[in-house]
Amino acid sequence: MSTIEAVRNKLDQPVAMGYCNVGEVLAVGVGVSGFAPGDRVASNGKHAEVVVVPANLCAKLPDGVEDEAAAFTVVGAIALQGIRLAQPTLGECVAVVGMGLIGLVTTQLLRANGCRVLGIDFDGAKLALAREFGADTVDLSRGEDPVAAGLGAFSRGRGVDAVIVTAATQSNEPMHQAARMCRKRGRIVLVGVTGLELSRADFFEKELSFQVSCSYGPGRYDPEYEEKGHDYPVGFVRWTEQRNFEAVLDMLAAGRLDVGRLVSHRFPIEAAGNAYALLGADEPSLGILLTYPTASEQPDPELRRATVHVSATPGQALPGVPVLGLIGAGNYATSVLIPAFKATGAQIKSVTSAQGVSSLHAARKFGIEAATTDVGAVMSDKDVTAVVITTRHDSHARFVLAALERGKHVFVEKPLCLTLDELEAIEEAHRAKLDAGQVPVVMVGFNRRFAPQVRKMKDLLGGVFGAKAFVMTVNAGAIPLTHWTQDPAVGGGRIVGEVCHFIDLLRFLAGSPITGWQRSAMSVATGDTVTLQLAFADGSMGTVHYLSNGSKAFPKERLEVFCAGRVLQLDNFRRLRGYGWPGFGKMNLWRQDKGQRACAAAFVHAIQAGGPGPIPFDELLEVGRVSILAQQAAN
Repeated sequence: MSTIEAVRNKLDQPVAMGYCNVGEVLAVGVGVSGFAPGDRVASNGKHAEVVVVPANLCAKLPDGVEDEAAAFTVVGAIALQGIRLAQPTLGECVAVVGMGLIGLVTTQLLRANGCRVLGIDFDGAKLALAREFGADTVDLSRGEDPVAAGLGAFSRGRGVDAVIVTAATQSNEPMHQAARMCRKRGRIVLVGVTGLELSRADFFEKELSFQVSCSYGPGRYDPEYEEKGHDYPVGFVRWTEQRNFEAVLDMLAAGRLDVGRLVSHRFPIEAAGNAYALLGADEPSLGILLTYPTASEQPDPELRRATVHVSATPGQALPGVPVLGLIGAGNYATSVLIPAFKATGAQIKSVTSAQGVSSLHAARKFGIEAATTDVGAVMSDKDVTAVVITTRHDSHARFVLAALERGKHVFVEKPLCLTLDELEAIEEAHRAKLDAGQVPVVMVGFNRRFAPQVRKMKDLLGGVFGAKAFVMTVNAGAIPLTHWTQDPAVGGGRIVGEVCHFIDLLRFLAGSPITGWQRSAMSVATGDTVTLQLAFADGSMGTVHYLSNGSKAFPKERLEVFCAGRVLQLDNFRRLRGYGWPGFGKMNLWRQDKGQRACAAAFVHAIQAGGPGPIPFDELLEVGRVSILAQQAAN
């Protein structure tokens, strides 16, 4: 059931649609050069009136290039990257399989490069356009043979020099035909999607080369390039995503690329649903443009509005009921935390996300009053008594400090922060509030200590005197080193981002301060297969085995406690067994319960009671400090 719920929640998350935006720059971020407010730009981005786009995914529009034409920049860059991989030279003959939007752009760019083009498709109307752009054509709907055409007069009997496949099909036939029509040592580049059950004989006899093109060009899916703005040196990577954008815009400016005839429909953004309904419908379509209100139709203050009120009538906070503002509306927030806090009876007034799509979806789904992209508005809202932070890890400390400065209670998903300096700043901010007579509740989402079976373990251990030995085995699974959680500056790494959960769990069960720790790890290549040994002031010891190299068939989490001739074993928060415990043998649950709802309820209750947080603040600092130091040892 937990797996089914996770899948449903993931599928329920909205996906922002869109390929390319054209408009004016409203503002530029810190450190961005080469762009200024008022510049006309084309960018990779979602369909929206206002988008935030990395600088490396923007390109200025040359004078004379209209907005409608520039909207094809990203599609053109996809076609151009496929051409660059095919490496055509002047006079070569190239077959383009699939005369859709990208195929027709590919045809024009190849013609501009001095190549002869053979366009192949089932659609006569698209083939007619290809012929207008100077291509020879093969109409598959009429039974014409693309292999015979490629090997015949078009190539002077030699076979085509290259084939660029821009079709979308599960069939293997396009690749088979591409290989057969190529000359010896010809090149095949896949831009679209086809079946890839390749015949060795097709490629072996002619020594063909085959390559798959990745979107717009070098930099695509590289967070260092796209998100952090680190450009590749032009002397080593001549054509990046951004430089491909610029090249397409130059072709538009020179009149060598005609996209006007590729536009089949235009819709105002309010009718975007009708535009998407065309895709796959009986009515033929090609390039579909969405238009937005002009400056006179959409005044600037309205354009810059960051908050959408979902409820027509704002709710009134009930006496004694905490009012929450959520910062972050990702999958965990919407699938776990929001339902957990709703169940406590607390009022959630607003939800924030960086792009606005996920926060608006969450607000509508859960009946939250407002969705916003403005964190400052949530922090300054006098009605909001507590802030719940579920953003990426590098923003946690900043938001915690801002909330404390505003006199708000704080619930932050683990980790509390990423560095010792941030930890010290949070400690000082908390102490300042205490000195001023305020008691802010600061809590990290260490939910496992609130799980019912863990609470049972705590009760059982309370009657045992003497040291205890804890063994926590976490079959965590591998996460690519390129994932944001592995980035020391953004996610902090898996020790500070995830192992902190289990350090806190053992700290809770031990009931004694951590006095020392040791870390050992496998090779640097694995990065996140580690063992952490903890020593506690009462003589207890704990070991956390956090493993990324195991099988998914094995349970994810197992906790074992050895003490006083007895053993407790907790498997995956479903089955708890006791060995040698008088009066206790087992405690099994129908479904996994890691304590998320109880954790949220404890936070809300602490606010209502007016006392300290459910987890002592000193313990939060202690667990945070050990996690950070252990992560630093890994780095």
